[in-house]
Amino acid sequence: MAITETRWEKDFEQAILTEWLADKRHAFKEEKGKKVFSIDTPPPYVNTPVHIGQAATYVLMDMFARYKKMKGFNVLFPLGLDRNGLPIEMAAEKKFGISVHRTPREEFLEKCRQILEETSGESIDTFQKLGIGFNSFEKGNEIGALYLTDSEEYRAMTQSTFIDLWNAGLIYEDTRINNYCPGCGTTIADSEIEYEMKTSKFNDLKFRVKETGEEIIIGTTRPELVCTCGMVIFNPKDDRYSNLDGKHAITPLFEKEVPIKAHPIAEIGKGTGLAMMCSAGDLSDIRFFREMNLEPVIAIGADGRMNEHAGFLKGLKVKEAREKMVEELQAKGLLVEQKQVMHRTPICERSKHEIEFIAMPEYYCKQLDSKEKMKELAEKINFFSPKSRQIMLDWIDSVNMDWPVSRRRFYATEIPLWYCKKCGTAVVPPKGKYYRPWKEKPPVQKCPKCGHTEFRGEERVFDTWFDSSSSPLFILGYGRNNAFFDSHYPCTLRPQGKEIVRTWLYYTVLKSYLLFKKPVFEDVWVNYHILDEKGNKMSKSKGNVIDPQKILKQYGAEPFRLWCATEGNLANTDFKCSEERIRGAGKTLTKLWNVARFISGFELKGKNPKLQPIDEWILGELNELVEFSEKHFDEYDFFNPASAARNFLWETFASHYLELVKSRAYNSDKKFSDEEQEAAIYTLNLCLDTLLKLFAPVMPFICHRLYKELRGKDIHTEAFPTLVKGLHKPDFTAQELMALNSEIWNAKKAQGKRLNEGIESFAVPEKFKSIEGALKTTHGIAKIEWKK
Repeated sequence: MAITETRWEKDFEQAILTEWLADKRHAFKEEKGKKVFSIDTPPPYVNTPVHIGQAATYVLMDMFARYKKMKGFNVLFPLGLDRNGLPIEMAAEKKFGISVHRTPREEFLEKCRQILEETSGESIDTFQKLGIGFNSFEKGNEIGALYLTDSEEYRAMTQSTFIDLWNAGLIYEDTRINNYCPGCGTTIADSEIEYEMKTSKFNDLKFRVKETGEEIIIGTTRPELVCTCGMVIFNPKDDRYSNLDGKHAITPLFEKEVPIKAHPIAEIGKGTGLAMMCSAGDLSDIRFFREMNLEPVIAIGADGRMNEHAGFLKGLKVKEAREKMVEELQAKGLLVEQKQVMHRTPICERSKHEIEFIAMPEYYCKQLDSKEKMKELAEKINFFSPKSRQIMLDWIDSVNMDWPVSRRRFYATEIPLWYCKKCGTAVVPPKGKYYRPWKEKPPVQKCPKCGHTEFRGEERVFDTWFDSSSSPLFILGYGRNNAFFDSHYPCTLRPQGKEIVRTWLYYTVLKSYLLFKKPVFEDVWVNYHILDEKGNKMSKSKGNVIDPQKILKQYGAEPFRLWCATEGNLANTDFKCSEERIRGAGKTLTKLWNVARFISGFELKGKNPKLQPIDEWILGELNELVEFSEKHFDEYDFFNPASAARNFLWETFASHYLELVKSRAYNSDKKFSDEEQEAAIYTLNLCLDTLLKLFAPVMPFICHRLYKELRGKDIHTEAFPTLVKGLHKPDFTAQELMALNSEIWNAKKAQGKRLNEGIESFAVPEKFKSIEGALKTTHGIAKIEWKK
C-alpha cells in the first residue's frame, strides 16, 4: 500500500502506544523450547521524576530487549519501582515537616506511603511515552509483572534471603565502630560515603613527653577528639623524632598518657610530622586501631553529641565541642597556631551530612572470607565495556570489614527476628511470609532455649542495598515460582550505572554467591553519565536537569531515542545532552519516512527477480550492515550500528543507489524490461524492510507504523534480518562508486548544467563496466569513455 501521509508526526506515537498497552504486546509468557533472556533493570526511586539521564539509559535497555526478541528470545523485561529506604523517608520529612526520630512509627510510615502514591505514576507515564516495552505496567505476582520493592511479596523475599544467610551462619551481631550519618540517623556502609573538599581549621596543639617533659606539637582538624587519642605516631624515616620511639605523650587538657611509636602511616611532610591517632576521627584512624589492637574510646553518641568520654565537652554537638575545645586550649596556652585548610571530608551520599564514627550494635553479613571468590566471579561475568570490570575489582580490594546490613530507620524491610526477654535468644521465623516484628507476635509460643513466653520484636530494618541486591532473584521468581527460578537462574543481563557498581552490583553478586555459590549474571552492561551541554553532571541543586517530559512533549520519543543511540557509546564514555542535537535527530525520521513513501509508490510483484549488478552491489552493502549490526548489538553497542544504519540510509541508499535505479523503477519510457524493473522495485523494498528491522529496536514507533502500512504486519514480531545469499561481488567499492557519482555531478556543475541534465561524455574507470546502464540513465551520459 502506498503511504499517504506526507511526513512523520510525533502525535502518531500516542495511537501506537495505546494499541501496544491495550493488547499487552510485551507481556511475558513462558514458552517451552524458547530461551529466556532476563534483564534485571534498575528500579528507579519514585519520589523524584525520571530525569533525562535515566530516560536515556532505560531507552537503551529497551533497545537490548527489542533486539533480543527479534533474535528469538523470550524476553523477561520487568519494571520495578524502588520505594524503600532513606530517599523516601527524607522526602516525607521534608514535605510534612516531621522527623523519623520524633514521629510514631505507624504515623511516619503512612506519610511515606502518601509520598509514594503521589509520585509513582509519573515514572510510569514517562516510561510509556518513551516507548519502553516493559513486560507490564500493572502490579501482579506473576513473572514479568510490575513490582514494587515495598510490596509484601518483595519484602518477604528479602527476608527469606536473610533467613537463609542466618541459617548458613553468615549473619552475626557485633558492636563496633561504624560510619554514622547524623542527618539520616543511622549507620551506613563504606559504599554509601562520598568525599568532598571542605574548608577546615588545622590546629597545632601542645602535647608533653612524659619521660622528658619536652613539648611536642601535633596538628589536627579534630581537636574535640583529643579525649579519644590512643597513640602518637611518626614516620620511621623521620629522624627528627626517632628519640621519642617508645616514650609516652600526655594529651592537652585531658592529661591522658598514650604511647609514642614509629609507623609508616604518618606523613613526614604533613604538619609537624607527628600525628595523634584517635579512636574514630576518620577511616584511617579506625583501620589503625584495628591493626594495632587498641581499645577504641567513642566520644560521640548516636544523637550527634559528645558523651561521657568527652569530659567537659559532654552534651555539646560536634561543632560546638570543637569550638569549646579551641577556646580552652587557647586559655591554657596549649594552642600554638590555627590555619585554614581544605580537608577531604567524608559525607553521606544522600543527606550530604558529614560522617561521624560511633560504636553501635549492628548486624553484619560475612564478606571478608569471600573476597577472592568475588574476584573470580568478577572475571567470569562478561562486562560491557570490559574496562568497567576494574571498578568492581578495585572495590573488592578496598573492602576491609563485613557488610553492615541493619539500619535504624522505618521505611524499609524489617529484620525478621524476635528476642526472648529473659535469655535474649533470637527467634528466626520460617521463610515465605512478610514479618513485622516491631508490631507482630513471633511465630512461636515460647523460647526454644529457656521456655519463656515474652518476646521483644526487632525494630531495625535492612540496609537498602540488602533489599536491592535481591532484585534478580525476585524477577526470576525466587520463593514464589521456584521451578521457573531453578530453570532460568542466572539472570542474563544487569544494566546499571557505573556509580553503583560498588553497591548494587557488588552486593547483588555477593548475596547470590553466598546463597547459591555461583554468579547471578551472565552479562553486566555499565553505563556512564549524561551530562549537560557544558559537560557538567546534572543535579537539581545546579538547576541543569532536563525533564524528559518536556522533550517528549516538544519532539516525541523517536528523535530522543535515536539521539540516545547515535550520540555516543554510553558504555565507554559520558556524553552531553543537547536539545539541539535531539531536535536534529528528527531529520533522520523525515528521511526514513520520505524514502519509505517513495518506495511504497511502486507495486511489488516478483519475489526472486534476476538482479542487476547494481542491485547486487547495494545488497552486498546491506549484508555488511546487517553483519556489523548483529555483532555490535550482541555486545550491547547500539551507537556504532545505529550510526552506520543512519549513514547507509542517507548516503549509500538514498543519495546513491536510489538515484541510480530510480528511472528503472519508474520505467516510464519502457527502456527496461519488466524483469529489470521488478528487480529494482524488489531491491528497493528489500533494503527498506531490512533498514526498518535494523532501526526497529531504536525507533519502535515509526518502524511499527511504516511496516504495518507496507506489509500489514507488526515489525516487532519479525525476526532479525538474515543475509542475502548468492550475490556476486562487484569490482568496485561503495566509496569508489559514491566518489564517481560526485565527480560526475561536479563536472555538470562546472559546465553550468543542472544535475538532471545530460552530459556528452565522461571518462569512467573500467571497473564500473557492469553498471554502465545505470550510470548512463542516472546521469544522462551519451557516451562513456572507459579508462584503466
